[in-house]
Amino acid sequence: MESDFDRQNNRIGTHAIKWDFSEEKRSPVHLKPTDIGMEAGGVLPMWIADMDFLCPQPVIEAVVARAAHGIYGYTDTPDSYYDSIVQWMKRRHGWEIDPEWICTTPGVVPALNLLVRTFVPAGEKTLIQPPVYHPFFCAIQNNGSVIANNPLILDGGQYHMDFNDLAEKACDPQVKMVILCNPHNPVGRVWTHQELLRFGEICRENNVLIVSDEIHADLIYRGNLFTPFANLGEAFAQQTIICTAPSKTFNLAGLQTSNIIIPSSELRARFLSTLEKNGLFGIGVFGGIALEAAYRHGEDWLEQVLAYLEGNLHCLASYIDEHIPDMRMIYPEGTFLVWLDCRGLGLHQPELKRLMLKEARVRLEDGAVYGREGEGFMRMNIACPRSILIEALERIRRAIEGRRLG
Repeated sequence: MESDFDRQNNRIGTHAIKWDFSEEKRSPVHLKPTDIGMEAGGVLPMWIADMDFLCPQPVIEAVVARAAHGIYGYTDTPDSYYDSIVQWMKRRHGWEIDPEWICTTPGVVPALNLLVRTFVPAGEKTLIQPPVYHPFFCAIQNNGSVIANNPLILDGGQYHMDFNDLAEKACDPQVKMVILCNPHNPVGRVWTHQELLRFGEICRENNVLIVSDEIHADLIYRGNLFTPFANLGEAFAQQTIICTAPSKTFNLAGLQTSNIIIPSSELRARFLSTLEKNGLFGIGVFGGIALEAAYRHGEDWLEQVLAYLEGNLHCLASYIDEHIPDMRMIYPEGTFLVWLDCRGLGLHQPELKRLMLKEARVRLEDGAVYGREGEGFMRMNIACPRSILIEALERIRRAIEGRRLG
C-alpha cells in the first residue's frame, strides 16, 4: 500500500508537543500552550523528534479495532508481543535475541533514568559523547551521577569518536557506565563495526557498563550498515544493555512503549528489581497492539518512509548549497534529524535562536542543549511533507538575507 507522505496532516489541537506548545518551557512536566501553528505566518515546528506522517495503516487498523472493544482493563503482555520483537530484530538486523532478555518500560528516557539509578552509585560517573541527546545529561544528573564527557570530533564534515580521550576517561575508576548513542542523535552517525569494536574493547578493559541507545536503529540510509552493539560478540553482549522502541521507526512515541534488552541475567535481575521498586510493570494496551502490528506488518511502510526521507535530505542539501552557503549540513547516515552547522552566520547562540524562531518563524532545536559542543549548531527534523521543508528553508533564507540588507 502506497503512503502519501506529501499530505499535510493537521496536528493542531491534538496536544502534540511539537505543534501545540511553545519553546519557552523545556520541562516535560510543565508545558506552556502556544498560539502558533500552521496559519499564515505561524511558526513551522521542526524540532522535537516525531514525524508528521500518518502511522502505518495496519497499526491504525489494529488500534482502532482494539479501541472498538470498549473495555480497557488490566491487560497482560502476551507472548506474541515478545515474539514480534524477536522476529523484527532477527529479520531487520540479524540479531537473535531471547524473549527473556526483554524488559518493558514506558519509554527509553525513563529507562535511562532507571539505569543510571540502578548501576551508578551516587557521586560516581557516567560517560557520554557530546554533542548528544540532551536527556542523557538529565538522566545522569537527576539520579546522583556525575557527567564524564568524551566529546566527538568534527573533521572533514563528519563526526568521529576520540578514542584516545575515551581510553583516558574510561580508566577513571569512578566511571561506571557509558551511554552510547547509535545511530547518534543529533549528528546522524551510524557507527561502523570497527568503531564499535574499539569502543567496546576500551569499555571492557576498564569494566565500564555499556548502555546503547538504539532507538533510531531502523532509520538507516542506503550505503550504511547498523550493528546492534550486543551483536558484536558474547563478551560484549554480557556487558551491554540495549535500549529499543518502535516510537521513532513508526511514529508511536505517544504510546510510550519501549523494550530494554539485557542479555546478562545478572544485569537484568538488577534492572527488573529497580522496575519493581518503582511500581513499573507491563505496558499500555494500545502500545502493545501498535508494536505488534508495526513489527509484523509495517516494514513496507518503513521502506517508503526511508525513500521519502532520502528525498528530503537531497532537497535540503541542494537548497543549502545553492541558497544558504553560510550554513553547512552534516549529512546524516541515519535518523530523520539533521545537524546544521550555522557558525558561518557569525551569530552568538541567542541571536541564532532568535533568527530562526522570531525572524524566520521556524522552530529548530537549539544546538546548545546538546552540550557546549553544540553551540553554533541547530537540529532540524525533516520527517515532514517536502512542501513544509521547502517553506521552512525559504523562510530561513529570507531571514538571513533580511539581516544582511538591514
